[in-house]
Amino acid sequence: MDGINNTSVKEFILLGLSGYPQLEIIFFVVILVMYLVILIGNGVLIIASIFDSHLHTPMYFFLGNLSFLDICYTSSSVPSTLVSLISKKRNISFSGCAVQMFFGFAMGSTECLLLGMMAFDRYVAICNPLRYSIIMSKMVYVLMASVSWLSGGINSIVQTFLAMQLPFCGNNIINHFLCEILAVLKLACANISLNTVTLAVSNMAFLVLPLVVIVFSYMFILYTILRMNSDTGRCKAFSTCSAHLTVVIIFYGAIFFMYAKPKSQDLFRKDNVQAMEGLVSVFYGVVTPMLNPIIYSLRNKDVKASVKYLLSRKAVKQ
Repeated sequence: MDGINNTSVKEFILLGLSGYPQLEIIFFVVILVMYLVILIGNGVLIIASIFDSHLHTPMYFFLGNLSFLDICYTSSSVPSTLVSLISKKRNISFSGCAVQMFFGFAMGSTECLLLGMMAFDRYVAICNPLRYSIIMSKMVYVLMASVSWLSGGINSIVQTFLAMQLPFCGNNIINHFLCEILAVLKLACANISLNTVTLAVSNMAFLVLPLVVIVFSYMFILYTILRMNSDTGRCKAFSTCSAHLTVVIIFYGAIFFMYAKPKSQDLFRKDNVQAMEGLVSVFYGVVTPMLNPIIYSLRNKDVKASVKYLLSRKAVKQ
């Protein structure tokens, strides 16, 4: 993608925590441990959802997609962050920045849609249980997941292309750990109104719309649960939704924390504040994928039983 950049900027400098060298080794260890947990935890969920026939249902199909997405999302950013923390290598090529931006945006967009799809699946399972197998047939839920991935990819291609088409007039220092799109747009020496409009449309389609689906789905779910006569039925319904709802709260809570909080007006501390915001952004980008498999494993008996079953089978074969 270097060919689309008609400016003198051939690479970007990611400052990260360069102003806090004493903290770099600490965060290297913390992020490395969290990344390993992400790979192991989500890897186990993917294997369980594939090899255990009891988990061949729409809910666990979406969960397997979510786990694979979390691995892809963190693998597109965490390794480079770890390298910069330990080796002091701050530069990233123009094309490398574009690739990193594409994967980050694509995975984030796709995750929002998948969470919305999972909420709809729970709504059908609890509010229309007799028609569940008809509504959520294999063709339907595979198509839903495919649309999520395809839409997220197309959205990211558009946003990345528009951002990297902008002219950059020499300032190539990004006060962040990653080539995050908002941080890159700040460096452009041209009108970014088109980028702003497309980002607003993207946020409505990939953040707000899935959130609306989730909210309405859980409103109907709550209404249905409260009308149940059986306490056992209520508990079972709550247990099937609690893990997904917890993941949604953490995911959207992190987004609103990062982008809806008031910005600091202290100009003297502007760079420090931006560096800390970048660190918090990376931290939350790692925390959510790490917590997802933990939440689903701890709050879901089927997943725990499947993991134990697969481990016991492996032990027997050995």
